[in-house]
Amino acid sequence: MLNCFERGRAAPAWRGALALVWAGLLAAVLAGPLQAQQAQQVQQAQQAQQAQQATPAAALAKAVPAEQVEDDATARLTVQEYDWFDARRNRLVPVRLYLPNPGHDAAPGIGAGGGADAGGVATRALARPVPLVVFSHGIGGSRRGYSYLGRHWASQGWASLHLQHVGSDRGLWTGNPLAVAGRLQAAAQESEATARVADLSFALDQLLAGPLAGRIDASRIVAAGHSYGANTTLLAVGARVERAGRLLDLRDPRLKAAILISAPPFYGEASPERILGAISVPSLHITATEDIIRVPGYFSPATDRVAVFEATGGVAKTLAVFEGGSHSVFTDRAGTGGALLNPQIKAATQALSMAFLGSVFDGDASALGLWAQRFAGLLARTSIALP
Repeated sequence: MLNCFERGRAAPAWRGALALVWAGLLAAVLAGPLQAQQAQQVQQAQQAQQAQQATPAAALAKAVPAEQVEDDATARLTVQEYDWFDARRNRLVPVRLYLPNPGHDAAPGIGAGGGADAGGVATRALARPVPLVVFSHGIGGSRRGYSYLGRHWASQGWASLHLQHVGSDRGLWTGNPLAVAGRLQAAAQESEATARVADLSFALDQLLAGPLAGRIDASRIVAAGHSYGANTTLLAVGARVERAGRLLDLRDPRLKAAILISAPPFYGEASPERILGAISVPSLHITATEDIIRVPGYFSPATDRVAVFEATGGVAKTLAVFEGGSHSVFTDRAGTGGALLNPQIKAATQALSMAFLGSVFDGDASALGLWAQRFAGLLARTSIALP
């Protein structure tokens, strides 16, 4: 079998890793250096995990309010962080929640009020719950990444729960720098690929069973992700691979749509249509003509992202290909892909995601077409198929 990065080059022995995008993973390394505060945050997460492991085994999970980042009465949103622990898998699942504030949730008739529960979790009384996006980061990322999306969605009335996958998060950049390659390869293994999907489902369990459950509309939940996170999203909405003669199905039926940014193919698998064809939820695929993964020994062109779109099942799927850009232009990094183009693509991505959500959940058939007209100067290609 040939390696999907470079035709004619033999695939490595670990080619069957589910969501790996070894080149995609390494390309995400280029998403920026570790910020000064990250080592301290990783240490805090480890301490939280140790403390939670000391709790009674009967407790499946424990929510620890790590930080209430923002709660301004004049702001459109509240940002909170929690360290949830899955005792069944012995795995920490840190999250950051962007939550619309009362009066800023795009729902009529919603008033202020509320308070805090006994655990210190901020709550507010709302006339009706808000929809939710669950976001999965690329390799080496964290719950604090892609904030330009989380804040925008919350400002438009959508809660956004950003996950941190501890087996493939920013912790990869700590420790002995000579061992980074080994840590990256470990993060690319099939066990981590499936664990990331389990993180997503576990986080949903916690949110929908916790004190903020009343704030969330469980009938309108969308999965989203970038790079490795896009692979996680694909698995969570119905992508299937065959192992030992059996189909491995990790689909979470609570997810009603998918937003896939820079989605790499499932390397080492023979047929993308066989893997992705079972997906039936509406999907939005976002990439750029320079969304290229190029590292020593591996190459994945932007056409790989388009191939994922074409292989994905479902009648309602949309593709947007920006002209230029880069693989990391969709992260929080400023300047990558062009100092002028970078903020334009980010703004267009924000608007596109909302147009897509409006078309899926509000029946606004014109939203995507109007978006394409508005941002035509940035686009190399679009494809819009509505249900």
